[in-house]
Amino acid sequence: MIILGIDPGIATLGYGVIEKDDRGNCRAVDYGVVTTPKEKPLPERLKMLESGLSEVVRKFQPDEIAFEELFFTKNITTGIAVAHARGVAMLVCAKHTEKLFEYTPMQIKQALTGYGRAEKKQMQEVVASLLRLKSIPKPDDAADALAVALCQAFTSRFGGLFSVGNMTRTQGNNTVSGSRFEELLRAENAKNKKSKQSVTGASQEALTRATGIAGITGVGRASSKPCPPKK
Repeated sequence: MIILGIDPGIATLGYGVIEKDDRGNCRAVDYGVVTTPKEKPLPERLKMLESGLSEVVRKFQPDEIAFEELFFTKNITTGIAVAHARGVAMLVCAKHTEKLFEYTPMQIKQALTGYGRAEKKQMQEVVASLLRLKSIPKPDDAADALAVALCQAFTSRFGGLFSVGNMTRTQGNNTVSGSRFEELLRAENAKNKKSKQSVTGASQEALTRATGIAGITGVGRASSKPCPPKK
């Protein structure tokens, strides 16, 4: 399965393409950015984003596409421009497949590190570790897009919960805890009563057992082998 992750932006739109095999192992296929010059008018910049992302979609033919959701609390003007870019990106992808998903930043951090408020540096190191990359992906927008793709790979077992159009996916505090994700984890607990396993939204080990989500060690569905120690 080919998964495309997208980190929306008007100046820089990051994309990350990964391949997930039948065993759940993931590898990086390609990653990069689509950029637009700030001196250009907004319509022209949107056209450039459409063209660049369309080329990525045509080249890799993703089976599933995941977006990072947008949240702006200060600079509303910038937020509106980025929202325009996200809309263009979603339209491009909707023309290719109906399998569109989106995750909040905290959900992505929770999925990859087991902690919804992980630092950016930690996230980048986890992405490099899970995908067996020799170095942290650059630029940051591309690394963020790979994180989105990995989040989709690890949580795809929950089906349509995070699909675009499902308005219940961000109920609560816009995090994994307090949403329907928590209900699914409780359901996993019921299944695991015989083995006395407990799953919680805050437990990295439990998340790995319940969903295949990998933590900072890089052990999980992204790889069948633990990461070698850093030298």
